[in-house]
Amino acid sequence: MMLRWLALLAAAATAFLFLTFPVRASAGEAIVLRVDGAIGPATAAYLSDGFEQAQEADAALVVIMLDTPGGLDNSMRAIIREILASPIPVAAYVHPSGARAASAGTFILYASHFAAMTPGTNLGAATPVQIGAMPSSDQADEDGEGEPIPGQALERKAVNDAAAYIRSLAEMRGRNGDWAERAVRSAASLSAQGALERSVIEIVAPDIASLISQLDGRQYTINGETFTLETTVLSVREIEQDWVTRILATITDPNIALILMMIGFYGLIFEFLNPGALVPGTIGAISLLVGLYALAVLPVDFVGVALIVLGVGLMVAEAFAPSFGVLGIGGVVSFVLGATVLFDTDLPDFRVDPSLIAALSVFSAGLLILVSRVGLRSFGRRIVSGAEELLGASGTVLDWDNGKGHVFVHSERWNASGPSELKPDDRVVIEAMNGLSLSVARQEEADKVTKRK
Repeated sequence: MMLRWLALLAAAATAFLFLTFPVRASAGEAIVLRVDGAIGPATAAYLSDGFEQAQEADAALVVIMLDTPGGLDNSMRAIIREILASPIPVAAYVHPSGARAASAGTFILYASHFAAMTPGTNLGAATPVQIGAMPSSDQADEDGEGEPIPGQALERKAVNDAAAYIRSLAEMRGRNGDWAERAVRSAASLSAQGALERSVIEIVAPDIASLISQLDGRQYTINGETFTLETTVLSVREIEQDWVTRILATITDPNIALILMMIGFYGLIFEFLNPGALVPGTIGAISLLVGLYALAVLPVDFVGVALIVLGVGLMVAEAFAPSFGVLGIGGVVSFVLGATVLFDTDLPDFRVDPSLIAALSVFSAGLLILVSRVGLRSFGRRIVSGAEELLGASGTVLDWDNGKGHVFVHSERWNASGPSELKPDDRVVIEAMNGLSLSVARQEEADKVTKRK
C-alpha cells in the first residue's frame, strides 16, 4: 500500500514539474554561430542575422562558439541585446582547445543562458582596454585577488560602468558576480576548470556533441517563464557568414579603411587635375564613400581624420606652390600623426598597422617628389602653346615696305614691324607681340645676340 502511494506521489510530482517547467520540443536544430577574432560591427551583424535565421527555422538552441581577444564596446552591447531578447536559449561555448573569451567575450559568456568551455581554454581580463593599458601581471592573479587598477576619473567611470554591467548579467543568469566584477576591475582570468569550480560557467565539454548532451534537461528562463531543454535528438547546423558580412568585415578593418580613404583622396585630386578623365574620379569617389562608411561604424578620433586631410592638402599644395619642401614635409608629418591616432582604441585588431602608415607615408612622399620634379623641370622648357609660344619663333618675310609688312610664322600670316632693310624671303625672329602685330628682328642679328649671351 505504501509503495502504491509513493508511486502516485512520484507521478504527481513529475506531472507538476512538467506543467511548471515546459519542455522545448525535442525535434529541431541547434544553430551554431562562430565568433573567431576581434568583435566588431561585422561580428554583431553576423550574429544578428544568425539569430534571425534561428527564429525562422524554429531552432531549439543557439550555440555561439567563442574564440576572441575582445572587441568594441558598442558591438559587444549590440550582441548582448540580441541574446537577452532572444526567444531561443543561447549557449556561449569557448572552443576549441586553446581558445579564449577575453574582455568582450567574457561579457557575452555571462549574458548567455548557458556558459560552457573546452578544456584548455580561458576567459576573463574584461577591463575596458580602449580607455587605457591593461594592468600589469602583478595587479591580478588567476583568482582575481589583485588590487583594482588605478586610473583617472574617466577611466574609473568606464571601469565602474563595465563592472556594474557584468554584475547585472551575472545576477540575471545566477553566476558568480564577485568574480565577474574582479575580471573587470583587476583583469582576472580563469581556466575552464577554475571557471566551473567558481560557478562562472555550467559546463566543461570537449566538443559540440558533448555540450549538447550535457545541456539535456537543464532549465532556463525567458521572459519570466522557466523551461526545460531537451536536446537528445537535436541536429547541429552551422550558419556561416554570408558575402555581405564578409565584405563588411573587410572594409571595417582599420587598415583597409585607411587605404580606401587614401585611394579616394588621390583619385579625386587626380580627377580635379585632369577634368574629364572620369576613371580616377569614379574610383576615388566610391573608395572615399566606402571608407567613410567604415569610419562611421568604427571608434574614430576625428582629430586623426582632420590631420590626415590636412596632410594630404599640404602635400598637394607643395606640388602647386613649391616651398622647398616645407609644405610637403609638414603634410607627411601631419598624415603620419593622423593615421596613428585615427582610431580611438588600444585594441590591436582595431588599430592601423605601423608598417601600413610607413608605406603610405613613403608612397605619398614619393608621389610628392615626383610631381615636384616634373613641375620644376617644366620651368626650364620652352613654351609650346599660347601667345607666348611665338616669342623666339622663326618666320619668313612675305612682303616688306619701310619697316612694316607681313611675315609667315607657324603656317599663319601675321602683320609685323621691324628693321627697314628687310626684304621678302628673309628669315626673322619674333621678339614681341603687340595685339595682332609682331615685332621682328633679322635672324642673323638675333643669333649673334644669343651667342654673346
